[in-house]
Amino acid sequence: MARDRASLLSKLRIRCPRPTWRVFVPASSPVFLLCYAEPLRKSEVMSASCKVRNLLLRRLIAPTQLRFNLGFCAMSSTAQDETSRAAASEAPGHSYESLQVTCAGKHVLHVQLNRPEKRNAMNKAFWREMVECFNKIAQDSDCRAVVLSGAGKTFTSGIDLVDLASDLLQPQGDDAARIAWYLRNLITTYQKTFSVIEECPKPVIATIHGHCIGAGVDLITACDIRYCAQDACFQVKEVDMGLAADVGTLQRLPKVIGNQSLVNELAFTARKMMAEEALSSGLVSRVFPDKERMLDAAFALATEISSKSPVAVQSTKVNLLYARDHPVTESLNYVASWNMSMLQTQDIIKSVQAAMEKKDLKSVTFSKL
Repeated sequence: MARDRASLLSKLRIRCPRPTWRVFVPASSPVFLLCYAEPLRKSEVMSASCKVRNLLLRRLIAPTQLRFNLGFCAMSSTAQDETSRAAASEAPGHSYESLQVTCAGKHVLHVQLNRPEKRNAMNKAFWREMVECFNKIAQDSDCRAVVLSGAGKTFTSGIDLVDLASDLLQPQGDDAARIAWYLRNLITTYQKTFSVIEECPKPVIATIHGHCIGAGVDLITACDIRYCAQDACFQVKEVDMGLAADVGTLQRLPKVIGNQSLVNELAFTARKMMAEEALSSGLVSRVFPDKERMLDAAFALATEISSKSPVAVQSTKVNLLYARDHPVTESLNYVASWNMSMLQTQDIIKSVQAAMEKKDLKSVTFSKL
């Protein structure tokens, strides 16, 4: 114990002001006691005490010190959760500027919007990297579910107007027709950034905390399941910026919540929708007290989904999306054609056998897809 305390003092670079003084670290408290072996003047004691106190304060609040756990400063549950998740292994083949992709468990990937210092604003790299990321996930036979979240204090503040200003406000082209073609290509390119999530056969769970503004709403409406924290705030912000939303909100949000009047109200006014209203309207399926519990529930859900037959889960997503955009008769015909091949999977035999033997489905090993 004495050696550990000496090591701790050495790391903090605390020295005794006089050779006859000793610094002690009580086992039950992270408080440093300055003692001395001979009588000293009161002014010396006060001066030394102030120096030690100021030194400790500087050490404890220094930003770099937060990156080390020396055992004397308890981390909050938020910091601990963020640290443990950041320490998760990076998914192979996923290295990005604006995203962080980690393996959150067996068959589960965690995709984070990773520009916390900019409130996860969507810069040029983000619009490109999301397409690359989810195209890889779609082809990843080991991945069966995805959790999408935002690093830091908020989910996303929407488009990074500073980074995208040149593309949006100074479009290329010699005349109106050519400028129009340039802008159309730009818009359709940005639309693919979120459509690729919808087209990915793996279920994607969006977890929203803090602000979800503008393009953030476009993003989450392309996801399959949405959870939010109590502090979540949603805003279709585009009309306040002088334009109509053009990368998915106006097309997907009415089908998500099924209330055209509410969609119109949100889109015309850019007013904020808080967590409870998002739950009652159907935008999210669950609300949690804080980000940590929301993420825990999302990972638990992703794990549950990943324990099912990937043929069954991915076939279900494909057919749900088809049914959303087609009449019932066409959708029934589509699923009949789909299942004429998918019913030949060995996953059915394995699942039925597990049910007959009263085994947990999580114990069944399904082939990769």
